[in-house]
Order: sequence, then structure tokens, then C-alpha cells
Amino acid sequence: MIETKEIKIDGVLQSAQKQSIDKSAPTFVSVTEQIEWIDPIDFFQAGKGIEENRIYWSSADQKTQFIGIGDALLFHDVDASYQGLKEKWKQTMENSWIVNPFDQYKTGPIAFGGFPFDAEEKVEELWEEFNGSQFRVPTFLLTIDKNKAFLTTTVYVEQGSNIDQLAAELITKKNQLLLVSKPTYQENHIVLKHEVDPAEWKKLVHKATTAIDSEKVDKIVLARELQIEFDDVCDIGQVLGRLQKTQENSFVFAWEKDNVCFIGATPERLVKVDNQQLFSTCLAGTAPRGNTKEEDSYFGQQLLQDQKNRNEHQFVVDMIKEAVCSFAKYVEIPDQPILYPLKNLQHLFTPVQAELDQGYTLLDVVEKLHPTPALCGFPRESSLDFIRKFEQLKRGWYGAPIGWFDQYFDGEFAVAIRSALVAGDKASLFAGCGLVQDSDPEIEYQETNIKFTPMLQALGG
Repeated sequence: MIETKEIKIDGVLQSAQKQSIDKSAPTFVSVTEQIEWIDPIDFFQAGKGIEENRIYWSSADQKTQFIGIGDALLFHDVDASYQGLKEKWKQTMENSWIVNPFDQYKTGPIAFGGFPFDAEEKVEELWEEFNGSQFRVPTFLLTIDKNKAFLTTTVYVEQGSNIDQLAAELITKKNQLLLVSKPTYQENHIVLKHEVDPAEWKKLVHKATTAIDSEKVDKIVLARELQIEFDDVCDIGQVLGRLQKTQENSFVFAWEKDNVCFIGATPERLVKVDNQQLFSTCLAGTAPRGNTKEEDSYFGQQLLQDQKNRNEHQFVVDMIKEAVCSFAKYVEIPDQPILYPLKNLQHLFTPVQAELDQGYTLLDVVEKLHPTPALCGFPRESSLDFIRKFEQLKRGWYGAPIGWFDQYFDGEFAVAIRSALVAGDKASLFAGCGLVQDSDPEIEYQETNIKFTPMLQALGG
């Protein structure tokens, strides 16, 4: 059982309502309290009991975890406007009433969500619940940061709100989340796997390398889909638990909407901003892990010396360097990549650090960086044009920026790879690879099979 320090939520709501009356506008209320530590995935699982949308986010080092239950606020833009979202967030903060004595931690009002890979892509049935950009401020947000636990409760208060009723509803739901017994989990069992047109995908790889040979483009990233079915409705909490245990050095995320969940464990940070300090990642070039220490080292050294992978990686480094230098100073980028090991794969990795210029925010950086050559190709417009014309897959949020930002626009975005879209007893998994001049269709196909592995294992395969 979890005991929380009593919070006078009704008093806060009354003060916020007075502000609403004075300003003739709704007030965005956010109240943070420290609570006893609670298992974050248990909290996520408990959210199923109150039938609310859920969010999960874990930093790559697993030191910070966010679990959101419910929708206090949803920003939805079918045109995926980064600047529009920035202005809406500023306006929301101007009409807010925030009580947070713990803002040295990652607490308070935080928006979570994602953008589409390509805002011009026509939304089809697969991604129907995820059209455009969508960012949600949860009604209840559990923050685990520096081994401490905090609960932020968020709600809108209007001039005519019934404060007693609103406070009672919030307290009831909070108790349902915090005071329930240990939630149950069920094992997921895959009963069917179906690759979507692998032969056609290999032909498309050949078509892409032909386009590269003609010097219209240097690199093209192509993705494909693997469909699976379960013997019952997939338990997302069970999947999250497996990802957290097996996918070290990865951002683990889940964004659920109306019983459809986009979930994954991505190693690729797009950008982090903390008090104007910017951190980004160049991640491109892939090799398997070995079964022994010697074999693992051999694969890693081969990757470091492989010219195809080094060229692919350098496209990403050059693009991110150019972009970051346009809005930041004191840019630091090492001359040579190092290895970034994961459970099933290892990648070429180059970190980027800089100081963001005044006037720019995290959302400005995300807009500038996406899509990187690691998920699109190079040059951007030529490779994106090829993807739009020929790729069979509708990417939706796959390969797109997904992440969070707080009231100061500090936050972090990752690139949503190693991911799956789960709906009931079905799921679609996504994987892609970067193609350059001498790419071989069969080798690239096998690379995507390796990239499916983390999610397949987590889903029960």
C-alpha cells in the first residue's frame, strides 16, 4: 500500500477558479507532491483499471521514468506544426496555476507525444489514431527521478466548475491508482507472423541503389513491416516490463490512445535540452552482437572499419553538425565514432554537445533535425521524395520524433525506431536500414530481421 502526504487539492482548485473568474479564461492547474516509491510499471498497469489512456517513458540510463494516466490536455494538429505547438504551450502556461515545490526534479506540467515521420503522408487505417502531431498532459503523472517518486495531478478549472465534485473525482481516481493491490500481468503468446511482401521490398532496395548510382541521392532509408497476432489481447504492461529488463541503453516508450498503443525501445536520441545545454546523437551503422566476448569484439571492429557503414554514419554526423551549428554555439563533436552496444545489436555512435542560442527551444531543434539521414537519407529532400513515391509502408509515427517537454521547454526527444503499433490481439512491427551505393538487398533484409528482434522478444516471440 502507498501512503501519500495529504494535499489540499480543493483549496488549490478554489484559488485557480478565482483566477479563472478574474481572467475570464480557464486555468490550467498542476499540483505536485512527493509520494512513497512505487513500481512504475505497476502504476502503468493500474491505469488500466480506470480505463484511461496511458503513457510510459524511460530515459536511456533508466534513471528517469514517467508514467501518465488520463488526458488533462491534448494538443492535436493534423498539420503537425512545431511552431503552433510551441505557441499553444506558452499560452497554456500563461493561464496556469502551478504548485510544485519539487521543480529541481523532472516534475510539474509535462507534455508527452510525437510528430509524424512525414506530415504530408496520407493517414491510413493502421495509423488512424495517430494522425498528425499529438501531445498530452496526463491527469496523473508519476515521476521517478533520482530514486524519488512524485505525483503531479493536472486538471482544467473553469469559471463554473463544481470544485467539490472535481476534487472528489480526482481523489477517487488517485486512490484507485495508488492504493490498489499488486496488479496482474498476463503472458503474451504470438500465434501468427506475416512479413509484408519481403520479395517486393528487396526489389525496392535494388531500385534505391540504382537511384543512388545515378547520383540523384547519396543515401536512402527504407523500412518494412512485420505483422503478428496473439492468442489474446496483448498486455502492454508485460511488454514494458520485458523491454525495461532487456533493452539497456535504450529509451523505452509507450503512447496509448483508445486501446491502440505505439510502443518501443529506441537507442537513438534525437535531442535533449536542459537549461539551454543541448545533447544530440549520431547513430547509424549496424552490426550484430557476438555470442562470445571475442566474437562480439570482432563484429565491433569490423563495423568500425566497414566503409559502407562509416559512410552512412558520416552522412548523419555532417547533417546534424550543420543543423546544430545554425542555432547553437560551443558545438562539440568527436572526429571518430565509437561503438554503442545493445542486447541484440551494436551501432556506430557519435555524441553531440552544444549550448542552445537564446530564443530557440527544444521544439525548434526537433523541427530542424527531423528527419535525420539515419531515418530518411541524404540529401533530405531527394531521399524523402523516393520514400514518398515508392516505399510500401505508411510510417505514421515510426522513425519520427517522440518525447516530452516541461513548462520551460526542457525535455528530450528520441527517434521512434525498434517499435510496434499494438491494437488488441494484433501488432505491426517496423524496421528499416540505410542504403548506399553498394548495398546488397539480401544483407539489408537480414539487417531488418535483426532489428525486429528486440520487439519480437518483448511481445512474446
